[in-house]
Amino acid sequence: MNELLQQTTWRFVDQSISANKRSPLESFALDDTLCHLVGQEMTNPTIRTWVHHDSVVLGIQDHRLPHIEQGMAQLRTNGYEPIVRNSGGLAVVLDAGVLNISIVLGEQTPLSINGAFDVMVDFIRTLFPQVADKIEVYEIVGSYCPGSYDLSINGKKFAGISQRRMKNGIAVQIYLCVEGSGSKRAELIREFYAAGLQGEETKFQYPMITPHVMASLQELTGEMVTVQQVNERIRHLLFEWKGMFEEQPLQENEIELYTFYLQRVLKRNESMLTK
Repeated sequence: MNELLQQTTWRFVDQSISANKRSPLESFALDDTLCHLVGQEMTNPTIRTWVHHDSVVLGIQDHRLPHIEQGMAQLRTNGYEPIVRNSGGLAVVLDAGVLNISIVLGEQTPLSINGAFDVMVDFIRTLFPQVADKIEVYEIVGSYCPGSYDLSINGKKFAGISQRRMKNGIAVQIYLCVEGSGSKRAELIREFYAAGLQGEETKFQYPMITPHVMASLQELTGEMVTVQQVNERIRHLLFEWKGMFEEQPLQENEIELYTFYLQRVLKRNESMLTK
């Protein structure tokens, strides 16, 4: 267990419910806000949980697909709204069965990029002790948004990690496919790339999606674990570590900063989607 996790007094921001009217862009703006606040020591290091319904978060390279408009139309046909995120990586599916977790830390104690990723890996293994020794960390070829910090069990990916640094703050973000079918989500992204590429050769190598290499925690553990059960595990972990923690949504004096970052994220997304 990473000592940083247990020795920190955490702020917990729970946005795991009532997300169907909230854009994922609002979540990215909130992580930017928390990066600023934590990095400037204006609030405690923060763990935030969040859920969004039926969206696909695209990376910068995705937006450079030769037929991106057709790709996004394919997503909308399947009931998913595309947005462009402000952190690295490629297309990721968000829906009611996917729990997103952000760990926001200050850089007062320097962390390398891999060190920050390792904090999240330790957190997830602690969160799922029954399968902790089965969770492996390496790139799953054929998954969507592949990376060296893919989390898998028996070769099937259930989570991916990204990272954003700004204002002396670090936001390490993970999507956990908790419920439903991992392969169906992967099939959605395979169709997106097929429509966006239409067989054209590109300088950037987009992933060749193989749906069967992705699965949810429900499928991998054989248990009917839910997003809300995982969210409660996080709350219990925080309680065990400190005996107390601060569960605190965005405060009135933080709204102005959040509004600034939200407008910036919205403008950036609009400019990307209209190019």
